[in-house]
Amino acid sequence: MPNLNFETHHSNDVNIYTYKAKNFEPCDATLTDYTPCQDQNRAMTFPREHMAYRERHCPPNKEKLRCLIPAPKGYMTPFPWPKSRDYVPYVNVPYKSLIVEKAIQNWVQLEGNLLKFPGGGTMFPQGADAYIDELASIIPIADGTIRTALDTGCGVASWGAYLFKQNVLTMSFAPRDSHEAQVQFALERGVPAVIGVLGTIKLPYPSRAFDMVHCSRCLIQWTSNDGMYMMEVDRVLRPGGYWILSGPPINWKTYYKTWKRSEDELQKEQRRIEELAELLCWEKQYEKGDVAIWKKNINDYSCKRKIDSSVGMCKDGGVDDLWYQKMQVCITPFPAVKSSNEVAGGKLKKFPDRLFAVPPSVASGSVLGVSKEAYEEDNRIWNKHVKAYKKMNKLISSGRYRNIMDMNAGFGGFAAALESSNSWVMNVVPTISKKDTLGIIYERGLIGIYHDWCEAFSTYPRSYDLMHANGVFSLYQNKCDMEDILLEMDRILRPEGTIIFRDSVDAVIRVRVLATAMRWKTRMLDHEDGPLVPEKILIAVKSYWVATGNNSTTL
Repeated sequence: MPNLNFETHHSNDVNIYTYKAKNFEPCDATLTDYTPCQDQNRAMTFPREHMAYRERHCPPNKEKLRCLIPAPKGYMTPFPWPKSRDYVPYVNVPYKSLIVEKAIQNWVQLEGNLLKFPGGGTMFPQGADAYIDELASIIPIADGTIRTALDTGCGVASWGAYLFKQNVLTMSFAPRDSHEAQVQFALERGVPAVIGVLGTIKLPYPSRAFDMVHCSRCLIQWTSNDGMYMMEVDRVLRPGGYWILSGPPINWKTYYKTWKRSEDELQKEQRRIEELAELLCWEKQYEKGDVAIWKKNINDYSCKRKIDSSVGMCKDGGVDDLWYQKMQVCITPFPAVKSSNEVAGGKLKKFPDRLFAVPPSVASGSVLGVSKEAYEEDNRIWNKHVKAYKKMNKLISSGRYRNIMDMNAGFGGFAAALESSNSWVMNVVPTISKKDTLGIIYERGLIGIYHDWCEAFSTYPRSYDLMHANGVFSLYQNKCDMEDILLEMDRILRPEGTIIFRDSVDAVIRVRVLATAMRWKTRMLDHEDGPLVPEKILIAVKSYWVATGNNSTTL
């Protein structure tokens, strides 16, 4: 398609020669896996207590790198899904520590120049399929009731990888710790994951987001801090949802010698978990071998909490005030219901019906400024936009793009219109958005996260194949430097990955100048409704280039 000539239709609106940018230089080759807000050297300056040093600690503006992060020498485009689930080119993530340390647990193996992921885990060395089958004997995983899941301390995210076959979308997280590249392995496989930890700060997900939360020997101290971490899981767990715990202290009678812990200590720990679960209105559904499963009540009618004077209810209105907010020892209240069989917060349809059904929060009017009509109109608009994108870029329908990000997701209309077993979308709701729509996105059966684009995202370089930036630069105008946002996009985009910008004429032209300075190939296109619409589309493709060795990089 031809490039646009803005002098024809918008000569009075913008001067295309106003904006200039110098070329950006490559960073040092040692920075191929640089994660600005989880930098190891910076992390070590923070307290180790409660894992605070593993949380987000972003560099101040004067310390931000303003160069292009290189890919490692020999970097290859990942295999298409589902092959990528099982095989990753070793040159993309050249680390062997997990191969040695987790050899008997079947996490990852090296076969020639490929990393092979057999689907094992610490508590399921026989494979994720067999483990998921055990869970499915209790939890309705296969019928669409369970759609969104959270894996805490995910390892290489094999649990989430194998749940895709059940049409369950899992958000996995693990800290950047001594086991190099756990989250990087997950993303390279094509599995949703972010760098994160249960420490002192609230998780960046809305209340009642997940149908299922999982911990397989995730090493989280569930009983510490008066049960604060279980209370945070309860906050993000949907009424009627399930919490799965496999690993310490479950089955402690079998393993206490292996774990090098006393019987009394482990028995006391499990008893405290049982007490906290009762306090949170979770009912134990199953315990056999290494696995225990609790189900959260659908409302507080049937909840018989034991009064605990040390733990109160969280204050209304502050539950989803999350960004850099301290976790609290308090219980998130259930939304009010009128009868004992009503699901607090509203009952969801089974997936895929829930993808386009009006979400309960919209139907009830509980999201300020969002009506049923506005939601349905948004779906119609994004169906039209995505059809136009597929005409502009035929690869969108080909399976070429597995890991996709929507940087300003709104109601999740872009992701819903793209819904496919061959791809997944990380729906980002900026913290400065006028409307908090992330809860709606989860009610649709999609996943996402809160983020401030003035800072780096909690992921490794080269995490995403396709990024969508709708109105991002208009939103962040005068909030932070456009150059920094684009450099962050370059960091997390794969070589030869694609970005679709949709924004005002002025913003798109500014972006194009900077994108060209980053050696991206760009093409400017009209809005699908015609050239007179002031909103424009810019498609950019990141050039392939890699570190050349000897700590040097060239473009």
